[in-house]
Amino acid sequence: MRLTHIGGPTLLIEVAGWRLLTDPTFDPPGRQYAFGWGTGSRKLVGPALQPDELPPVDAVLLSHDHHGDNLDDAGRALLLTVPVVVTTASGAARLGGGARGLRPWETTVLAAPGRPRLTVTATPARHGPPLSRPVAGDVVGFVVRHSWDDGALWISGDTVLFRGLRDVAARVRVDTAVLHLGGVRFPVTGPVRYSMTGREAVRLCRQLDATTVVPVHHEGWSHFRQGRAAVERELARAPEEIRRRFRWLPLGTPVELDAVSRRAEAPGKPGGGAN
Repeated sequence: MRLTHIGGPTLLIEVAGWRLLTDPTFDPPGRQYAFGWGTGSRKLVGPALQPDELPPVDAVLLSHDHHGDNLDDAGRALLLTVPVVVTTASGAARLGGGARGLRPWETTVLAAPGRPRLTVTATPARHGPPLSRPVAGDVVGFVVRHSWDDGALWISGDTVLFRGLRDVAARVRVDTAVLHLGGVRFPVTGPVRYSMTGREAVRLCRQLDATTVVPVHHEGWSHFRQGRAAVERELARAPEEIRRRFRWLPLGTPVELDAVSRRAEAPGKPGGGAN
């Protein structure tokens, strides 16, 4: 598997002959984006690659469509060129165009001649404190598999640490975890957080036991409160066996990851009918 971190939550994933793109954000820096309910953010850093520098993308995995730091104007334009878009059920209804909407633990299948089928399963995410969903909106993460014998790739989506993430750790044999961090806060809501902190990532990894953990979406926007340096301070207090799992990807440079599975599948596979 090869990963290219383009910036923010945007990651090009090349696996089993497929090219997947997460949360496409390609607008230039400088603009202020309103997220609703008095919240918003300014983009501080542009993407490392432009859409025309990417190879053809087979599918977009979109954690949510209603915040500009996960889908901006240039990202929306790119969606029109991609054969498959997988997102939340509510997001698919807004996007139209045949987007595939999934609720947590529902699965869809990507199939094409000459390539192994990929299963994509939506996983729970909560983009804020308890009862915040009516304000923050629906978000999902994604588990991607091309073989039941290998560990899965899991993308958390924008989420705080809550029981739904622990369910992922219990139900899925994750080999590579892509975690959206940043410890997001907004002045209007004070100390309330809307994404994971470094400390929460360490707590999750104690249960997840993934071979490789890739932090993303922690810098480049004004609403982030924990960039890489802050996360690394938290990691410095963690056991070495957790620290060594973290892999910081350089922007714009493809990185090969070896698939290594370290524990058996827990009973109960994520499911739901294929959409």
